[in-house]
Amino acid sequence: MASGTLADEIRLKLGELSPAERKVGRVMLAGYPAAGFETIATIAERAAVSAPTVLRFVGRLGFRGYPDFQAALRTELDERSASPLSLYESAVHTTFGDEDDQSLLQLGSRLFATALTQSLAELPPHDVNRATQLLADPKRRIVLAGGRFTHLLAQYLGLHLMQLRDDVMFLPDRDVERTAVLAALTRRDVLVVFDYRRYEKDKVAMAQLVREQGGKVVLFTDTWLSPATAHAEVVLPSQVTSPSPYDSLVPTMAVIETVVAAVIASLGEAAHQRLRHGEGVAQRVGLV
Repeated sequence: MASGTLADEIRLKLGELSPAERKVGRVMLAGYPAAGFETIATIAERAAVSAPTVLRFVGRLGFRGYPDFQAALRTELDERSASPLSLYESAVHTTFGDEDDQSLLQLGSRLFATALTQSLAELPPHDVNRATQLLADPKRRIVLAGGRFTHLLAQYLGLHLMQLRDDVMFLPDRDVERTAVLAALTRRDVLVVFDYRRYEKDKVAMAQLVREQGGKVVLFTDTWLSPATAHAEVVLPSQVTSPSPYDSLVPTMAVIETVVAAVIASLGEAAHQRLRHGEGVAQRVGLV
């Protein structure tokens, strides 16, 4: 098994599976993680394949049988629902606070470097390319929404996109404005959502709404995958390992900057001209 989640493993294996096994994989991903706890017969029916095909599918993932697959999924869900308090109390990485300054620096260096390298290595190239296409398409409007901490990442990505193209906005905080924006989303809109464990219900509802209205959803999440994954066109997961009880957003920042670089390359001279024009305006009004 890879070091990511079962969903990561399924995504990476899709190209190697038979057409029938691929149908099982898509059913699993569409309803992840709940679909993994359904019976073999239910999965087979939903995928329009035979029960032995479902068994072959879990075998391709490295499991001896369906019970082993479900046991691994239960373990993953225990990690998925962890809070800073539970991480502190269980001390999953180290005994927080018992390290001296030097050992904490070494621990942080090791954990951050590994998480960042692993996150970029495990990003599905298809999802990165599709995210770039959506974010660079001048015909589409981009709306960004983050969570308790990840609103900072939404702002970071959004501010970069605003320098490169038109029609970029943040989902408003006030209920009336937020509702108005969501109600007005159409097929030309892209909702960029940041949702990490202890997932927020409104992110799932927003993603589902946008998909039903014909828009596209680009989801930044952790390796346990937000429930909004079921409604996303693009899923960009990152590792969150850190030397503290709080999940790290360092790898996600690297993913964001990689996507920004891809968007700049895709836009080409148009991005260059917009940056130049913006710089001129900023100088004229005394902002730089």
